[in-house]
Amino acid sequence: MYEAEEPRGTSEAADTAAWVVGWLGARDEVERRLSEPLGGPTSQRDDTVARMADALQATAHGLDHDAAAVWAGIPSRMLRSWLSMDPAFAAAMAAAAALAQAHGVRPRHRITPATIRVALSAIARGDTWPAAAKSAGIPVRRFRELWQASPAMAALVDAAQRARRSGRGTQHFLPTVSRRRRPRRPAAADRPSYRLVQRDDPMISGSAPERDQD
Repeated sequence: MYEAEEPRGTSEAADTAAWVVGWLGARDEVERRLSEPLGGPTSQRDDTVARMADALQATAHGLDHDAAAVWAGIPSRMLRSWLSMDPAFAAAMAAAAALAQAHGVRPRHRITPATIRVALSAIARGDTWPAAAKSAGIPVRRFRELWQASPAMAALVDAAQRARRSGRGTQHFLPTVSRRRRPRRPAAADRPSYRLVQRDDPMISGSAPERDQD
């Protein structure tokens, strides 16, 4: 729905948009490179804490839990599980939400750089326009109006769609323990990407998160 047939921005805008979307999807590769000097993959505990920190950052931008999950690259149900199982994380999320409230940065259906980031990440991971807008808390009509009015936004959406088609979109976190439970791999354009980490976090071991269906 509302797929851009070709970029409407300038070549410079398209190049910049591709860089932005690439940056949004490069986190896991960067972390893998940073862990190489230590002789192994990022530990599950470290990755969990890093994802929690991302969720806190998103919440401090006034985003809700669904948007924070997209920002952190995890399924919404995993974020809800962490909130129910980790009182310290739940308290930190509440404090981040209070910070956003105190400084008046809650989007409340407004389009902000933070909501655009979430929408682009959702599109890059394979979501439709309506699903991406819903995840970001943006009314679909307003999202489409911005896409029509702004060549820069059109270029960003096009770059996210091309990242999705090429399989270079954002990734979901998946513990090693759940690898054996994965179903038969679908076509590259339809399957989400995952990054394996060294299992060592008892809080999320023993359960295999599944990708949310929007």
